[in-house]
Amino acid sequence: QVQLVESGGGLVQPGESLRLSCAASGFIYGFYSMGWYRQAPGKRELAAEITSGGRTNYTDSVKGRFTISRDNAKPTMWLQMNSLKPEDTAIYYCNFKNFIPGRTLEYWGQGTQVTVSS
Repeated sequence: QVQLVESGGGLVQPGESLRLSCAASGFIYGFYSMGWYRQAPGKRELAAEITSGGRTNYTDSVKGRFTISRDNAKPTMWLQMNSLKPEDTAIYYCNFKNFIPGRTLEYWGQGTQVTVSS
């Protein structure tokens, strides 16, 4: 079992920044990926993702503003969110995928609320 604990959400004004953190514990086998999904009314999307090899992927709406990073030894993941917009308001969920031969194990954090409002 892998446990994910995330933190860092809050209420900020447009243009300000937040930094989300997600710490994973438990047995991790082989390759994995970690990402931040965000859920808002009417939509759910993968905002950012990083693999155990360090490759990153961002949804178009956050490119240039968000930066995902990780400490591969823990593993721990961070999402630096700059120039926040009201459209970024959502519950952000840490996601972990462990790619085991023949199957993929997936785990979720508890979610952290990000609200961007003036």
